Amino acid sequence: MKTAADRFPALTLSIFAGAFVFGIVMSSLGSLLPALFGAIGFEKLDAGRLFLFMNLGMLISSLLFGPICDRFGFRATLLVSTLLIAAAFVSLSGAGSYRTVLLALAVLGFGGGALNGGTNALLNDISPDRRGSALNLLGIFFGFGALFTPFLIGFLLEKLGLRHILYCLVLLTMAPFVLFLAARFPPAKHEGGFSWPACRKVLQSPLLLLFGFLLFFESGNEFTMGGWISTYLGDRLAVDPRLAAYILAGYWTAIMVGRFAVSRLGSRISSSFLVIVSALLALSASIGLIFSGNAAAAAVSALLIGLGFAAIFPTTLAQAGTAFADYSGTAFSIVFVMALSGGMSAPWLVGRIAQNHGVGAGFWVTVVSCAAIAFLQWIIRLQSRRSSVQRLSL
Repeated sequence: MKTAADRFPALTLSIFAGAFVFGIVMSSLGSLLPALFGAIGFEKLDAGRLFLFMNLGMLISSLLFGPICDRFGFRATLLVSTLLIAAAFVSLSGAGSYRTVLLALAVLGFGGGALNGGTNALLNDISPDRRGSALNLLGIFFGFGALFTPFLIGFLLEKLGLRHILYCLVLLTMAPFVLFLAARFPPAKHEGGFSWPACRKVLQSPLLLLFGFLLFFESGNEFTMGGWISTYLGDRLAVDPRLAAYILAGYWTAIMVGRFAVSRLGSRISSSFLVIVSALLALSASIGLIFSGNAAAAAVSALLIGLGFAAIFPTTLAQAGTAFADYSGTAFSIVFVMALSGGMSAPWLVGRIAQNHGVGAGFWVTVVSCAAIAFLQWIIRLQSRRSSVQRLSL
């Protein structure tokens, strides 16, 4: 049986390159912020607005990309999104004012959201027999991109300066653009126009909302742990910042290792079983992190949390792609918007709790979210079985 790589080899390579660039987008602001402080000179409150505008741009494009790709195909969306990202980095390289930085990051978020959604939905469409494996593998390339930027800046900022670092990011962004130009794309699923009753049925589906809420909690979990682990280790256990950074890197590495393992397993494990077990592992490890008494115990807990989180997001996307194959782009738009909403709100909620009760108390939000993920997956499994029985009886 042919895989996506067999049928669309150049396209598959371009999708992986696009995921790598989206990883760069997601880590770029946090990595570049100290240098931007020095180059432009603005307050921490202004920095918070940068994150807000970047996330807002990502939310808007995540809502738009799906229907456009379902109706007109993926090529134009992916080409335009990579050009927008490159233009944003060029703008940042010459930015002389806060307003320019703000606009550039809004464009960066808009392009990144469309690139992320488009690459995931396209790989889902060209991998109908192995969606879970393919999307877990795609997540690894995103992880490499997210890790690449801080390492690049750490090694080369003093030697090259901020502007030349950004030029390097522009060149990297243009790599998937060239690959998208050369690749053969499948035709649009609805070249003749949408069947609006069918599309409306997808948008009104309770199953789609279940997938969306599950990813709302999972995205919140990943953003929370990625953003708060280092602070927690320093505040509760007085861990040296360098060691805390290594533990955080271990957390992200565990996510990538977990996704690679799942991509090799293929369809030998039930998606529902995999998500439920992963959520329960992350739940147990999160409790372990809250009650850890030393750096070693905290490090082990962080690694287990990463392994628990690894398969949840891509495996859930694969389930949604299977359930709504005819309108996968539109379905992915909805669940990505819900996921981004969770990624924005959960770290904020943890911060509010941490202000008065400490970061450890805030991590109970992650524990509750993991329990919600396991419960929602169980409901999804029951609803999917009920739908299968109804189809067989017709």
